[in-house]
Amino acid sequence: MNYFKHESAIVDDGAVLGDGCRVWHFVHICGGARIGAQCSLGQGVFVGNDVRIGDGVKIQNHVSVYDAVTLEDDVFCGPSMVFTNVYNPRAAVERKTEYRRTIVRKQVTLGANCTIVCGVEIGQGAFIAAGAVVNRDVRDWALIAGVPGRQIGWMSAHGERLDLPLEGDAEAQCPATGDRYVLRGGEVRRESVE
Repeated sequence: MNYFKHESAIVDDGAVLGDGCRVWHFVHICGGARIGAQCSLGQGVFVGNDVRIGDGVKIQNHVSVYDAVTLEDDVFCGPSMVFTNVYNPRAAVERKTEYRRTIVRKQVTLGANCTIVCGVEIGQGAFIAAGAVVNRDVRDWALIAGVPGRQIGWMSAHGERLDLPLEGDAEAQCPATGDRYVLRGGEVRRESVE
């Protein structure tokens, strides 16, 4: 075992955790979960069987990552944010065969108490504001806020708001890193400064 596990945490047989992970108080990781290296799972986190988590992911306190969710590398899940996996749940109706897959691409931030409705893809580097409700796909580097979630801007990989319009053709630099972001055809492409 090349990871830290608090004595109150439960890691079911079969679960795979990468080197350097930190599993804190009262976490439960199911046996089918696959978790990359250098991840941190805060107090009260639950990870289902059909879950894939990349390297460097930080999951803050009281987040449940249910079956059919994939988190790519360097995703941040803020405290008490919510994933779902059934679109129209009813206690009396069994719908385990109807799970909708949710994919969260690299470097995404999911703010505290936001909700991700199942079946969406959140593009690389997107930033979901605290309390937002995401019920549709999100573009790379988009800044989403509100209920329901709407795009209100663009964010850099460093977490800085970019001076770009929502549509059209434009360019901007991250004020922290100098990386250039190019908006063309409704999509933003990052060009790192070397």
